[in-house]
Amino acid sequence: MKRLIVICEGPTEKEFCRDMLAPHFLKKNIIIVASTIKHSGGGIVPWRILKDQIEKHLHERDAVVTTFIDYYGIKDEHGFPGWDASNKVVHNIDKVHILEHAMYEDLPDECRYRFIPNLQLHEFESLLFSDVDVFAQNFEAHEMDLVELKNIVAEFPNPEDINNNPKTAPSKRIENAVEGYRKVLFGNCLAMDIGLDKMRQKCPHFNEWVSNLEKI
Repeated sequence: MKRLIVICEGPTEKEFCRDMLAPHFLKKNIIIVASTIKHSGGGIVPWRILKDQIEKHLHERDAVVTTFIDYYGIKDEHGFPGWDASNKVVHNIDKVHILEHAMYEDLPDECRYRFIPNLQLHEFESLLFSDVDVFAQNFEAHEMDLVELKNIVAEFPNPEDINNNPKTAPSKRIENAVEGYRKVLFGNCLAMDIGLDKMRQKCPHFNEWVSNLEKI
């Protein structure tokens, strides 16, 4: 059995790893161990702090380490490597790839080969737009605007492109369309109803990450 440590931004991502990813990877003889960012217990931290946690896990020698954190939450003050270069390109997927590569390159030569950087574009909620019909299965009609959710999906090439500015991030759009939506309470339940296969079909960067993990 191979061991994969996933450093998650918060409890929702940790539950997602436990309920969605772990069963899938167990079939491939890969055990997933998910933990949140230790310093914050949930939420983005400066790169130097995250890097320290990554390196400590990599020192366990047999483990492969990856991250499951939102690109949306990273700011200039977090000091991520590649930040300035990422801001010079137009497309968000290119920004993410630049940051991920810089994260990889910033780790020591002797252990970076066991690190698979991953930033969720734009945030966890983007995965929930893979099939917005599941909202109708979990909320009453008067609690949500399903038409609005479907209109949002129709605006973009894929769910990971959903965002224009901080006020229109995937989570903000869901909160505006679904009364009482809370990520920790509902995020993973909705994700389980959607299923991993559909998320991989609809979200190319997420699928790229999972595919890379399957190769360890």
